[in-house]
Amino acid sequence: MASSMVVPVIDVQKDNFKELWPAMVVAMKTSSFIALDTELSGLGNRKSLLAESIEDRFKAICHAARSRSILSLGIACYKKLDNKPADTYLVQVYNLTLLCSEEYIIEPQSVQFLVQHGFDFNKQYADGIPYYKGNNKGGSDNHGVHIRALFTELLRARKPLVLHNGLIDIAFLYQSFYAHLPERLATFTADLSEMFPAGIYDTKYVTEFELRLTASYLEYAYKKCKLDNSRSVNSGAIRPHVHVEFCQYTGHMSSYVDYRICPAVASAEGQTDICQRFSAFGWCPNGTQCPLSHDTDLIILQDEKGKQDKRKKRKRNREKRAGGEVSEGSSIFDSAPENKIPHMEVDPEETPDSQQVTTAEPCVESGLLTHSEGNIQHSEGENMKTDSEGNGVCEYNTDSRNSATTAAINDDTKTNTNDGVESRAGEGTIEKCSDHSAKTEKKAEAGTHRAGYDAFMTGYIFAYSCTIIEKDGAEATAEEKEQTWLPTALNKVYLSGKATPLNVVKSTFSKSSKAHVQKMEMVWGKRM
Repeated sequence: MASSMVVPVIDVQKDNFKELWPAMVVAMKTSSFIALDTELSGLGNRKSLLAESIEDRFKAICHAARSRSILSLGIACYKKLDNKPADTYLVQVYNLTLLCSEEYIIEPQSVQFLVQHGFDFNKQYADGIPYYKGNNKGGSDNHGVHIRALFTELLRARKPLVLHNGLIDIAFLYQSFYAHLPERLATFTADLSEMFPAGIYDTKYVTEFELRLTASYLEYAYKKCKLDNSRSVNSGAIRPHVHVEFCQYTGHMSSYVDYRICPAVASAEGQTDICQRFSAFGWCPNGTQCPLSHDTDLIILQDEKGKQDKRKKRKRNREKRAGGEVSEGSSIFDSAPENKIPHMEVDPEETPDSQQVTTAEPCVESGLLTHSEGNIQHSEGENMKTDSEGNGVCEYNTDSRNSATTAAINDDTKTNTNDGVESRAGEGTIEKCSDHSAKTEKKAEAGTHRAGYDAFMTGYIFAYSCTIIEKDGAEATAEEKEQTWLPTALNKVYLSGKATPLNVVKSTFSKSSKAHVQKMEMVWGKRM
């Protein structure tokens, strides 16, 4: 089955930021695409974040970004290697610990969640990289060694930006490292379209609308893609797959590296004690006190077994219909976990009547809520949705693939159990490692919640999706494939509870913000 993957994540703090700066800038400039993830100090009012009006949602996000802060930033640079088998990427992952130099709100539930997942607030306040939010303060964004200048280098790299459930992330990044957020959503999207000319991709949109996975929270999507990729590699046939390589960090550089292990998926035989709430949404109100399993590997294998059972049942029903027999009340959703039903595709052979019974029971308990960065809040009388980046919001999630509507958890909680990679003695040099399953000499630390590792998972999902969907999309011309990685998901940002994404485009009826125009003149040296 799938082999274990060892991911080196470089810890960046104020004492080694200047030393690692050249490597980070080169990694971004030479990458094929860049995946980002953040940990936030809070999200503010959850009901406002799920307002029916997208403009009202944006106002709530702006308020949160202006009053809260980014605690850590994960950057994963994926470089596609030429003259390599399959789609091979060299990946460099950084986890930057940050400290906002201005007053900001930090929510108790966010602190609790982050501490439970290994976030060290003592380390953040002692060693965090300082920064100012909003319009430029305390130095030029055009040069110098500071986080806002690093964000400027990210823009200058002109690489595709990859996020998971990324609307809140990108708003916080804009406010924290770029400029004061504009008041209107149309102005914001106009700015983004010019800031990232190579495009923005949201892997939550990709997993729900392109890959159509049973669930789309980050850990589930990553492990499902990794498992399917491993099956392609081991199938013996020529099937599209992704291969990742990492650098080997030696000498004193190895002291900056946190090694994360993503173990191989184990057998699920004889295990049925799955928490259906966590299975569907990646979140459970009982947390670690839940008596049922939250094992994502087990959940994936059980989902696959359920799909196989349903395919067999549909086949039997088709044979009965062909023979003149009709099984009353039969449905593709029979035997499916009730809270998973909204995520399933409707078989075109099913009757409309059989599709009308697919509404799942909403989860109406109050509980923790995390955005893509793992910042958690309580929300009374609403269902929680945890984003793949760990920042979560409770939301009513409407699945566009069928008529079923469910109050879904913003499904991307980030509790990781990964660590460990090889380090060799040396003089601080970096060598390319040709095998992602290298043995480890440094003891791994399991269960830590890390923006860097979440950024890696986000990038892996995107790389795998590009490989698989590119094969199926043979109608795309070579020129189109060169211009965009995933044309069907280009500049489409996932919107919780909405059947359509937010399109990041500049409307003919909107103008870019004044602050953005000034920044672009500084970044590119010319007026946009």
